[in-house]
Amino acid sequence: MNASAETSAEERLRRIELVTDTSLAHLDVHDLLDEALARVREVLGADMAAVLMLDPGGEELIATGSVGIEDEVQRGVRVPVGGEFASAVLGADHAVVFGRGDDVMVSGFLQRKGIRALAGAPMVSGGDAVGVLCVGTFDDREFADEDVELLRFAADRMASISQVGSSRAERIAATVLQHSLLPSRLPQVEGLSMDGRYLAGADHGIGGDWYDVFELPSGRVGIVIGDVVGHGLLAAVVMGRLRSALRAYALDEDDPARVLHKLDRKVAHFEPDAMATVAFALYEPETASLEISLAGHIPPVLTTPEASGELTKVPVDPPVGVAVSPRERRSTTIDLPEGSVLCLFTDGLVERRKQPIDTGLEALCEAVERAPAHSVCTSVMERLVKSASPSDDVTLLVLSRCA
Repeated sequence: MNASAETSAEERLRRIELVTDTSLAHLDVHDLLDEALARVREVLGADMAAVLMLDPGGEELIATGSVGIEDEVQRGVRVPVGGEFASAVLGADHAVVFGRGDDVMVSGFLQRKGIRALAGAPMVSGGDAVGVLCVGTFDDREFADEDVELLRFAADRMASISQVGSSRAERIAATVLQHSLLPSRLPQVEGLSMDGRYLAGADHGIGGDWYDVFELPSGRVGIVIGDVVGHGLLAAVVMGRLRSALRAYALDEDDPARVLHKLDRKVAHFEPDAMATVAFALYEPETASLEISLAGHIPPVLTTPEASGELTKVPVDPPVGVAVSPRERRSTTIDLPEGSVLCLFTDGLVERRKQPIDTGLEALCEAVERAPAHSVCTSVMERLVKSASPSDDVTLLVLSRCA
C-alpha cells in the first residue's frame, strides 16, 4: 500500500471512530443513531445503512434506525433470526458480504428497494450479539477487505451507541414513570397530617419503591408502601401495575389481608418473575385506628404519648409473588391516639453496607419524634440518609396526630 492509500485508510478509520464523537452526546437516542448511521454510510460510500436490533426474546431483528431506507424503520420491518441473513451475520465474528445472487436480502425488502450489494456485521456488547449493522449499494459493488474491516469496527461502535442510548432511554422512562405514580398531593384527613419522601438509590437509579394514599367510598383511607424487587424500567413498570391493581382490589375488599391475597394471586399469574414486599392499611378517621397487613414488609414504627418510637408488633406474612403453601394473610388493628406518629418505610431507609439492619432500625425509632408529619419526614431523612446518597431506594410515609 502506498503512502496515499495508507493516509486514505487512516482517514476513513478516523471518521468511523467519530461515530461516537462526544459532540453527539447531546442528541437523543434516535437522533444519535441516525447521525452515526449517516457517518457510516458516508465513510463506506454506501447508499444505505441500517441497524437492526434483537428483540428481547432474541427471535427477531427489528429495524431500529436507517439512512437511505427510512420508511422501512417506520414500517417496523422484522427479520426472523432463523433466516439466512440473520443467522449468517449473528453467527459470525466478522462482517459478511452478500451479492445480488444471494437470496438472503433481509427477507427481500432490500431487494425491493433496489439494493444489489449488501454487507452486514454483528453488533456485540458484553460478549453477546445485540443486533446487526448493514450497509448496501444500488450497484453491483464488491466490498473490499478494507471495507469489511471498517464495517466490523463500525458495528462495535454502533453496539456501544445502542446500548448507551437504550440505557439512557430506560433511565429517563423509569424516572418519569416512577414520579408520575407517586402522589403529588396527599388527601386531607381531619385530625391527621401525612407526608412522604422518595429518594432514588445511588447504585441502581430508579427502582420499584412506591407509596400511595387514597380515599375510598366508605370514608376510609387506603395507605400503601411497597418495594418491587429489582431496579430500572422493568421494576418501575411492575410497580405501576401493582399500584393500580391494589387500588382496584381496595374498592371491593374492606380487609387489607384480603386485598394483599388478591394482589398475590395477580402477581403469581400475570407477573410470575416478580416479587414485592407491601404494607397495606385502611385508616378509619372516626376511630383514629387502622387495620394493616404486611406482605414481607418491615413493620412500621409507632411513637405515642406513652412510649417512644418502636416497631409495631404486626405479624409479617410472605411477600407477594413468592410461591409458598397458601395460608390466610392476617390483618392487625393499630390505634393512633392523639399525639402519636406512625412511620412506614422501605428497607433502603435502614439498611447500609457493613451495618446490621438492627442498627438502622434503632436509629429510625430514635428519629421518629412526636411532631407534624412534614417535620418528622425532614428529621428522619436528615438523620438516617445524611449527606451521602443511599445505595438503595428510600421511601418514607409518615402519619401524625400531633398538632
